Amino acid sequence: MNRIILVIALSVFISMPVLAQETKPVDKVLITNVNIFDGKSEKLTKSMSVLIEGNKIAKIGNDIKAPQGAHVIDANGRTMTPGFIDSHSHVMFQMSFGEAANSDEYYWAYVATKSAKLYLNSGFTTIREAAGNSFSLKKAIDSGIVVGPRIYPSGPMISQTSGHSDHRTDAQKSAMVANEPSTFMKYDMCQIADGRAEVLKTVREALRRGASQIKICVGGGTGSQADPLDVTQYTADEIRAAVEAAADWGTYVMAHVYNSKGIRRAIENGVKSIEHGNLVDEPTMKLMKTKGIWLSPQVIVYTYYPNGYTEDQKAKHDEAFAGIDNMFKIAKKIGFKKIAFGSDIITDATMLNRINEEFVHRTKWFSPAEILRQATSSSAELLALSGPRNPYPGKLGVIEEGALADILLINGDPLKDISILTKPKENLALIMKDGKIYKNTVNHYCPVIKAVTSTDDRENSFH
Repeated sequence: MNRIILVIALSVFISMPVLAQETKPVDKVLITNVNIFDGKSEKLTKSMSVLIEGNKIAKIGNDIKAPQGAHVIDANGRTMTPGFIDSHSHVMFQMSFGEAANSDEYYWAYVATKSAKLYLNSGFTTIREAAGNSFSLKKAIDSGIVVGPRIYPSGPMISQTSGHSDHRTDAQKSAMVANEPSTFMKYDMCQIADGRAEVLKTVREALRRGASQIKICVGGGTGSQADPLDVTQYTADEIRAAVEAAADWGTYVMAHVYNSKGIRRAIENGVKSIEHGNLVDEPTMKLMKTKGIWLSPQVIVYTYYPNGYTEDQKAKHDEAFAGIDNMFKIAKKIGFKKIAFGSDIITDATMLNRINEEFVHRTKWFSPAEILRQATSSSAELLALSGPRNPYPGKLGVIEEGALADILLINGDPLKDISILTKPKENLALIMKDGKIYKNTVNHYCPVIKAVTSTDDRENSFH
């Protein structure tokens, strides 16, 4: 009897089709019984169904019949949100300053592949890289070689000599007598450009590589050693040079700056997005509101000292942290709404693993619905300023028909308790980017996708 059962079992096993390690993604996915945060509303839309066809949301309704061949996922009352957007990320900078300065560009790249996967596993399906040579990483992700989020690359952060991009040390000679670029400049993570001609050339080089927007520095920073936070960097003409070169390509300039004088100089000369802005005063933020300028602030990066900071850098970091409360209070007072969501985490993969704590840090000033809007539709609106240089044409940051299918399913309701997002491993039940499922713990019959290329990737994605 046992032999008969064994023979039958073997014959069934032999007749079964052999699954390849990589198969074609499913073209249609229907998610049912889901409560939707659409990226804009104050409340969830309950008991809905969402049909994804290819890489877009095809239909949203109360009762959608599954098309033939579609894979159906019963969300069982989970919350659906758009994929999160980090509008100020540093996927290339997740190592200490000392390690970065003494590593070759290949090591930088290997570390970045791990960081890219971490962003996606945390629910960030899109990042705007605020500085760094992430062009090849973006290409590898888009080609399915590496797992990671969509990347809007800025290319190297650009500043004047003695500005925020100048990471030369006292061991290096003056640029007046020798050309000794820092490691960050050698690998095109940062660049120094002085005067209109150099700024134009540096911006155009970034655009040549595929920058979707340009990042310049118009004030001091905590990560650089030569420049206090109160200084103003770049003349009006140098800022206009960057803005004009970007505008000729249909895109915009974002500017690193903390102080009001630098912010005013930047926006008066065409900058569209202020990065940080911690020390802004009320009249300057009112000017930003009048001109429709974006504020791209961060909190979590100021809750720790990045690896390798000197005592002077720590003091500047504390100064920046102290200004956050006043900045957000001004924003609430004057009804400033153009606020994006970002982390600015650098030097520490351990902190990057805690990136979703940014959601909780903001609850001191904003409701969960406001924070989720910042991390979805608002940040998507900011990214769309790249116009024809947008590397991912289509609508991001919303759950609506025709939008790109970047979707999360969450165990629980983040509008009631946003802290559930700080445990993405446990509470992000499904992660979809561009219509492809990268994680699914809701059920287990979705196919393996092409982007998953290693044993480790399969173990950490869906089965």
